[in-house]
Amino acid sequence: MLVTLIPMFDENMVVKAYSIFTQKKNNFLNPMMLGTGRNDGITQVAGLELLELMGIETLAQGTEVFIDVNNISIFADLAEQCHAPHERLVLLMDNSVKPDEMYVKRLKELKAQGYKLAIRKLGVAEFEPYREILSLMDYVILNHKKFDITKAKIYFEKVYPNVSLIACNVNDAEIMETLKADGGYKLYEGDFYRVPMTKGTHEVAPLKANYIELLNIVNDEEFELTAAADIIGRDTALIIDLLKIVNRMSRNGEITSIRHAAAMLGQKELHKWINTAVVARLYADKPSEVTRLSLIRAKFAENLAPIFELAGRSQEVFLMGLFSVLDVILEKPMEEALEVVQVSKEVRKALLNNEGVFAEIKNFMAAYENADWQEIDRQMVLKEVDHDPVYKAFTDALVWYRELARV
Repeated sequence: MLVTLIPMFDENMVVKAYSIFTQKKNNFLNPMMLGTGRNDGITQVAGLELLELMGIETLAQGTEVFIDVNNISIFADLAEQCHAPHERLVLLMDNSVKPDEMYVKRLKELKAQGYKLAIRKLGVAEFEPYREILSLMDYVILNHKKFDITKAKIYFEKVYPNVSLIACNVNDAEIMETLKADGGYKLYEGDFYRVPMTKGTHEVAPLKANYIELLNIVNDEEFELTAAADIIGRDTALIIDLLKIVNRMSRNGEITSIRHAAAMLGQKELHKWINTAVVARLYADKPSEVTRLSLIRAKFAENLAPIFELAGRSQEVFLMGLFSVLDVILEKPMEEALEVVQVSKEVRKALLNNEGVFAEIKNFMAAYENADWQEIDRQMVLKEVDHDPVYKAFTDALVWYRELARV
């Protein structure tokens, strides 16, 4: 099975929900999945299976989770498949669920069990026939390109006042700002929060300059602990984070200085910690999802390295993932952003020109994030890799991030 998460934001760029997108089999290796075989095991909802296996907090800390169901799986015993709190699960259906009595009855049952409901892929002409179903919905997802939000807002406020609208396919920040100004949508989904910068006039803020200097020091092959410790000493938050880690390692020892704490952690562990903790601080004034995206990309890339025959360069691909949104963070074009940090030539080629030995893994991750399963399946066939190691690479990155967020 393959799985990825798509975030949904409110107008303040706070993540309020995730959609889980899954694929059970490689369709290139299992062509029946494109025909009648697609109904095999259809009553098992992959998103619920994943939640039950990993726990809802690993996938989506404190947020709602949208789970795809269809016109068959909606009749399954969903509560038995996943024991996560029903109020955090939003069952997402499309127009394959018809406005017939049996579906209306089933949706009422699910609402009574505490589940939330959402629907997508409805055209304007279907709103009236779907009146009874729409009245049960908590969310309706609209492709903003196909709907006039002014008219939709008036219609839904009048006919379905309890329904929240979600704009999908919001692919740049300018569109996001326009939709926010018009009002009507509660949540937004799309690539707007990670669109590369094409121009920038922003200087690096003083505190960020410290973080970048620290990153450059520890990513030098022969960095000195004392130099890193001295920069850490300029930031209270970093000092506290470092001491928390060291205190867990040596409960009976006294820490006499920041240099002492850095020495106790050691060069290897200090390198790992700085490349995660410092990046989180560097991204602190951006949407939390950007930080999360950067860190999960980094660990996912590192985990994928052996599959792409790059095991010996896993730390480089980690940095490639980590800095893949550096242009968004520093509000500069990627070429200018990469002048600020020290990265290898291969990392630079991949991030700047999508070239070199790391480009393939970068493109794979991009397709994976967007749930482009057809492209992922194609690449996996070429590499003679099945779903299991890729699934593990991604879910291990999620677990790693969850543990990191707890520090």
